[in-house]
Amino acid sequence: MTKHSYLLKNAEIINEGKQFKGDLLIANGLIEKIFPDGHQGVLNGEHHKGIDLQGHILMPGVIDDQVHFREPGLTHKADIYSESRAAVAGGITSFMEMPNTIPQTTTQKHLEEKFLLASKNSLANYSFYMGATNNNLEELKATDPEHVCGIKIFLGSSTGNMLVDNPFSLNSIFRDVRLPIAVHCEDEALIKANMKAAASAYGDHIPMHMHASIRNHEACESSSRMAVQLALKFDTRLHLLHLSTANEVRLLDNQTPLSEKRITAEVCVHHLWFSLDDYFKKGSLIKWNPAIKYESDRKALINGIIEGYIDVIATDHAPHTKQEKENNYAQCPSGAPMVQHALPAMLDLAKKHQISYAKIAELMCHNPAICFNIKQRGFIREGYVADLVVIDPKRKLTVDQSNILYKCGWSPLEGTTLHHNIMYTFVNGNIVYEDGHFNEDYRGEALCFDR
Repeated sequence: MTKHSYLLKNAEIINEGKQFKGDLLIANGLIEKIFPDGHQGVLNGEHHKGIDLQGHILMPGVIDDQVHFREPGLTHKADIYSESRAAVAGGITSFMEMPNTIPQTTTQKHLEEKFLLASKNSLANYSFYMGATNNNLEELKATDPEHVCGIKIFLGSSTGNMLVDNPFSLNSIFRDVRLPIAVHCEDEALIKANMKAAASAYGDHIPMHMHASIRNHEACESSSRMAVQLALKFDTRLHLLHLSTANEVRLLDNQTPLSEKRITAEVCVHHLWFSLDDYFKKGSLIKWNPAIKYESDRKALINGIIEGYIDVIATDHAPHTKQEKENNYAQCPSGAPMVQHALPAMLDLAKKHQISYAKIAELMCHNPAICFNIKQRGFIREGYVADLVVIDPKRKLTVDQSNILYKCGWSPLEGTTLHHNIMYTFVNGNIVYEDGHFNEDYRGEALCFDR
């Protein structure tokens, strides 16, 4: 595919803890040169196209370490093409997709089939998790660490029910698997007991806000503690997904440099944006696993970001059809779409809580690259791949049906006015998204890992 050259002029560059005005030259898909004091040449040169970004923010492209794009087998909800398209419109240039599809990604054969699908259909760069079960240890051990982001374990059942609950299997996985292990932590026995009590009290009419009591603090905290204990026992490289409670933050370390950490953690946009009271307005649209909990938990997670305990912000993008979400509590699936709006929402949230743009770039761009050892991405550095996003910080967008790109056609943020708008997304040095328009012919690349 043809590699274009671009000179990005007068950008407000956000990178590695700094914010400065400068220019950037892209050539052959890479960041060729950074000019902190501006480039002295003409805007449009013989070998490059110039783009004046005066008043716009330039950041590395977002790396989303947790999405569910539903292909294969669940493409009535979403597919790799539709959701990667929404992702690049939201400034996400790379994603890591989860194994609870149909068939489940629990064999090397099914893993290879997903990579092939993405090579044909994804507008963004991609990798896929290998899914753990109680009896596929040899498949997990055969996973290529240079081309696969990690192993996913469900310690609590969720969409697709890939629960791993055999103690012997868990010990074996934590002991023998050398890839990063990403874990969904919820205690299944507690959840079942809580669900039984709620059904006894409410019958078929369990209120949506009870989700926070059914998948409660104890279910999350006890499971996360167990995962941390296993990781400490076997020196496993553990990544805790979608923390939702204040006490889980206390399991973490903010002193060790990220590149040296063996246990890292992620929080998702929805756990930072919503809290318990929002169930009464949004209902099933904000039913996620783990559940959105109390305002005190939301504040603790935000503080965990500020204080350096939490390493990554992701989406857990998990679309279902609106019809599926309209079912009663027991039949309503958990999950919602988020990739198109995650970065603008987080920049808005940062401004509200006096968090720097640089901190958002750290948690959404730099840190996922460090946590997963991604080669030459996640930073604005000379010689690195030109995965970049340009943001207009003064252009508003109200989320509504006319501008939602998810295949499912809805968003839990409908009616919300966001104050940061994505103008350009560069994937491997190519403009794949430009102010509402897509390069539909472009296809991303498989991520490579330096392990």
